[in-house]
Amino acid sequence: MLKTLEDLVTLARERKKNPVEGSYTNKLLEDETLSKVKVLEEIDELIESVEKNTNKIHEAADVFYHLIMYLEKSGIKIEEVMEELNSRKK
Repeated sequence: MLKTLEDLVTLARERKKNPVEGSYTNKLLEDETLSKVKVLEEIDELIESVEKNTNKIHEAADVFYHLIMYLEKSGIKIEEVMEELNSRKK
């Protein structure tokens, strides 16, 4: 299950090193404004879909994808985020 998230992180890192022309992933990784706007947009869409009880899974997947791309674009390593979450265990 979590392999899919790992694969998204790997994809982002590979595309940063070896961009693919016309790739949406590369557009997000190259344009911080676009990446930020998409994260905010997708979160809004997820909240709306939860409230209306429609398309929740699709919208949640969009949030994960765009958030991972934004984090990678911003130089925030998912490993560090996981370490932070782990340190919060009580």
